[in-house]
Amino acid sequence: MSLINGTETFAAARKGHYAVGAFNTNNLEWTRAILGAAQEKNVPVLIQTSMGAAKYMGGYELCLHLVQDTIKAMNITVPVIMHLDHGNYEAAKECIEVGYNSVMFDGHDLPFDENLEKTKEIVKLAHAKGISVEAEVGSIGGEEDGVIGEGELASVEEAKTLAATGVDYLACGIGNIHGVYPENWKGLHFDRLQEIAAEVETPLVLHGGSGIPKDQIQKAISLGIAKVNVNTECQQAFAAATRKYIEEGHDQKDEKGYDPRKLLAPGAKAIKDTVESRIEWFGTPSL
Repeated sequence: MSLINGTETFAAARKGHYAVGAFNTNNLEWTRAILGAAQEKNVPVLIQTSMGAAKYMGGYELCLHLVQDTIKAMNITVPVIMHLDHGNYEAAKECIEVGYNSVMFDGHDLPFDENLEKTKEIVKLAHAKGISVEAEVGSIGGEEDGVIGEGELASVEEAKTLAATGVDYLACGIGNIHGVYPENWKGLHFDRLQEIAAEVETPLVLHGGSGIPKDQIQKAISLGIAKVNVNTECQQAFAAATRKYIEEGHDQKDEKGYDPRKLLAPGAKAIKDTVESRIEWFGTPSL
């Protein structure tokens, strides 16, 4: 199946009180694992690149072709959305030009009026080409590829104003953070999420989905979250499985255990297992 934008997919998720997973890719193994898990579960999936990951892999055009060609090679038939995660203004424009199906313009670090105006411009450019847009209100705590957020709660009024630009989904800061959650993390602010959801019909996005307990994620979905981002958990699963393979000596004692196809296989399977598990958490219905 060819790539699609995310507008109808996430609108249906919000209406149906489930979420669709958004998983970051970092290379071929990640791409194959994410797509394979979605196909196995027979659900739509959003696969995304951060600015840093895209630079590492060789640019946005290469990332787009990697996903497109992998879909073809693996005979993937479920809907797939190709998305830019936490893009700045220039990155969002470049991905629109390259042909991504969905882009996030993250203007949380700008004065709100500038964030608003640039969001409007990105919406106009993207929608003219049938591309979905995600914006951010408030700030997601932690750091992702140099994008640093202090983690302040999203303003209900600012959420309403950004939603009115016509964005297709809206990320809101509700106490969620990127990376590993600290032991003293106090949990999601469901009261603020409920306030935003009551005023905004746009599908809402939960960033920093790695490390949030299952019950909190599912409660957030019941309150209007339609897209949940997962990255760190896949990285941790990949690292743990790869470490185990090497510590058990398989790279030395197995026949050609050092072959990267063998060396990376346990980590790739761990990513796939993690993605399948989170799809179950999110309640994404089978097609």
